[in-house]
Amino acid sequence: MTVHSFSATLAASISLLIAIDSAAATPVDRIIHGGPIVTVDPSRPSAEAVAIVDGVIVAVGDEAEIMKHKTVATTVTDLAGRTLVPGFIDGHSHFAYVIDVQVQALCGSPPAGPCRTVADVIGQLKKLQERRKIAGGEFVIGFGYDPDLLAEKRPPTKQELDAAFPENPVVIVHVSGHGAMLNSKALARYAITAATPTPAGGVIGREPGSNEPDGLLFETAFMPIFAKMPGPPADEQLDLLASGQEFYLREGITTAQEGATMAEQYNLLRLAADRGLLKLDVIALPFINEIDRVFAGKPPQNEPEYRGHLRIGGVKLVMDGSPQGKTAFFTTPYLRGGPAGQQDWRGEPSFPQATLNEWVKKVYDGGATLFAHCNGDAAIDALLEAHRFASGDDPTRPRGTVGIHSQFIRPDQLQKYRAWGITPSFFTLHCFYFGDTHVANRGRSQADFISPMRSARRLGLRPSNHTDFNVSPLDQIFTIHTAVNRLSRSGQTIGADERVTPLEALEAITIDGARQYGEEDRKGSIEVGKIADLAILSANPLTVPPATIERIRVEETIKDGQTVWTRK
Repeated sequence: MTVHSFSATLAASISLLIAIDSAAATPVDRIIHGGPIVTVDPSRPSAEAVAIVDGVIVAVGDEAEIMKHKTVATTVTDLAGRTLVPGFIDGHSHFAYVIDVQVQALCGSPPAGPCRTVADVIGQLKKLQERRKIAGGEFVIGFGYDPDLLAEKRPPTKQELDAAFPENPVVIVHVSGHGAMLNSKALARYAITAATPTPAGGVIGREPGSNEPDGLLFETAFMPIFAKMPGPPADEQLDLLASGQEFYLREGITTAQEGATMAEQYNLLRLAADRGLLKLDVIALPFINEIDRVFAGKPPQNEPEYRGHLRIGGVKLVMDGSPQGKTAFFTTPYLRGGPAGQQDWRGEPSFPQATLNEWVKKVYDGGATLFAHCNGDAAIDALLEAHRFASGDDPTRPRGTVGIHSQFIRPDQLQKYRAWGITPSFFTLHCFYFGDTHVANRGRSQADFISPMRSARRLGLRPSNHTDFNVSPLDQIFTIHTAVNRLSRSGQTIGADERVTPLEALEAITIDGARQYGEEDRKGSIEVGKIADLAILSANPLTVPPATIERIRVEETIKDGQTVWTRK
């Protein structure tokens, strides 16, 4: 639905709403009733029924009144005690990864994947090789390995991968997405040798006592390789994209983000959109290095309209790496050294401050929204400095800037976010998936303040929350669960003072997500005049015991008033 068509439909719907108020015979397309309706609208927190016309909500309220407008042509959905909530809005993820996850080996550890040992990782790669019939000389690629969760507390070595795949280049992407392990053939394919210098902001692991690469690459050493990693054939990618969107739909997501869009990915998304293949809205964020290609040399700007459920909603900039990969940039050292054994290691910025300053100014001057990845407190300092530089005399001018992750933000930096209108998009899934690792790497005090949703809201900020798929599984219900409970894998509470209520956690992935994209006037809550993007849940996250929120399941996803996914 484009902005133009939405406005036209909204005007017609308002006229119909007036008619509903005055004439009992006015028909509607769909009515949903029969269970709790959580509107996320403070003026009407709950309702008995919802009426929809042309994909827009035209009535919210009393069931008896709304049912008067049912005709033989009206689709009536009985919740049968289940719960209706607004469709979930993805604060940050990588939509295009729905292609990769279908053609790569899942090497994550439980519950995200099956791998408990190095042998399990190699086994997953072997299964992929057999399933995809990967011939000698072709790449074997896996994703999601986490050395902290494998029994050996390390990834497969280059030598182990060489022995298991003597004819194939192998790349296994780290769980953070910011690095990988490569075997000898993959290193050779990308011309990584003992003579290759370690780039600024990057990590190249070396064999003990030599400069020979041991296969470990992170950040700027990995970025060029990541951009060149082979994917499926072009004629298969469109089909995989179309089928892969079910990963999002089955989680109740009606607006997704492609959070670091390369030019080729944008072209594929545009092709899918133009062919009518997208069933949900997708917001693309061209990667900063790609903006000249995506915008054809013109200033970077947001697209105000969706065309075929796709629009450009900003520009993505990466300030640092990942805390679980020990490449996030901090003002103080990691307690257990760096990813390649470095001592007194604080991580490094992805780019020099002067470069960041100029890039942010280019985004601001063009009028696009900046989405800046920043994890460590030193990286957040870099974002704040770049914002100050690019804003000239008025850093408080609203620009919609989003600090993606902002994981290890300090209280003083949170205050600056409020003063300068920067919105954090937090990542509370880290409490579970990496909380124990953060305690070990950064200490209890810093770990307890990751994704400080309570502190942010207390200051008046309205953070969104996200999964960063495929860094973490695409699970919106578990995102709510972790914001409310903040428990680690081992059962530690990670920052009890930063827990939020179930309603606040739901707001973070509905109305606050919509606000992040400047779409709060048409999405994010169940209100008259808004798009009928909805999700039906098996239970009400606001009333079940908080410890059981994770057991709730999405039963149905509704986009523009139409069911686009149903649990079988």
